[in-house]
Amino acid sequence: MTDSHLFNVLVPSLLKMVVIFHVLLGVVAYLVLVERKLLGRFQQRVGPTRVGPWGLLQPIADGLKLFLKEDIIPTKADRVLFIAAPLISMITALLAMAVIPFGPRFELFGIDFGYLQIADVNVGLLYIFGITSLGVYGIFLAGWSSGNKYSLIGGLRSSAQMISYELTLGLSVIVILMACGSLRMSQIAESQGDGFWNWWIFSTQWYFIPGLIGFFLYLISAFAETNRLPFDLPEAETELVSGYNTEYSSMKFAMFFMAEYVNIITVCSIATTLFLGAWHSPLPFAPFTSVPGVIWFLAKVFSLVFVFIWIRATLPRFRYDQLMHFGWKVLLPLALVNILLAAAGLIAAGSF
Repeated sequence: MTDSHLFNVLVPSLLKMVVIFHVLLGVVAYLVLVERKLLGRFQQRVGPTRVGPWGLLQPIADGLKLFLKEDIIPTKADRVLFIAAPLISMITALLAMAVIPFGPRFELFGIDFGYLQIADVNVGLLYIFGITSLGVYGIFLAGWSSGNKYSLIGGLRSSAQMISYELTLGLSVIVILMACGSLRMSQIAESQGDGFWNWWIFSTQWYFIPGLIGFFLYLISAFAETNRLPFDLPEAETELVSGYNTEYSSMKFAMFFMAEYVNIITVCSIATTLFLGAWHSPLPFAPFTSVPGVIWFLAKVFSLVFVFIWIRATLPRFRYDQLMHFGWKVLLPLALVNILLAAAGLIAAGSF
């Protein structure tokens, strides 16, 4: 590999990595503020207003508060694992974003930057599921290493929840792989251009029903994967104090908090890429096509994030037996039936 070729490969990847990483952390900080504002409106409150105009400096104040608070490690805790757990959760959350394409191919200063993603690998979807599966280790290790019975129960719940719902999560996207024939995220995104009727959630290639069912199966499983209401059993303040992070304080607690919001953005970005046309506009003509693709992508992602916040403000928490029953006896059989429907639709359309 020549020096110029190495430069053209490394420089775009490094620049995209730096930009995406910093933008993501900034978005996570203000996503917390957006959620608090929206929850206030849902509950007929106003949300944060004190720090800065309209409360816009609240995330900075919260970050400084967490950074300056005393960092306490319990006497009975396993010190190494106690420190490693939040790092594992945060690192796996960030790594999953590496293969998600936020926009189409582009050039800058004569350099081909490729798609607006850090790495365009041919097993992108498999990589995402592998990395996100590792995230539960951070939560489980946090619960076990704390030396606290409530934390341990929260860690065990998270493990059981992940096993139950990740199976449905994986099966829900099988229909996309069957139709598209690729694990490469950019290729799946490219296959959905020229109008919303070509998005995999609506595609007439399989009479659209499997796409809709797959999307809702994915979305429900994503709630469970990110430990959000109504599936926040690993935290469950009314039962477990604060669950797996009961003993955490200062920046260690902040890392768990940030990892949760990064995971929310990740699952919404995956849903946008697989089901909602990625960066493509809903209609293939002006003025829709004049809007940059990355704007369409972000609009779809934050529409799904809004749904996450809306559900949190609306639904109560499931009991644990209801959670397991729903995952194994309702969602899993429905995911299997959906794969059969998709196969039948593709055969009928002559795609097999």
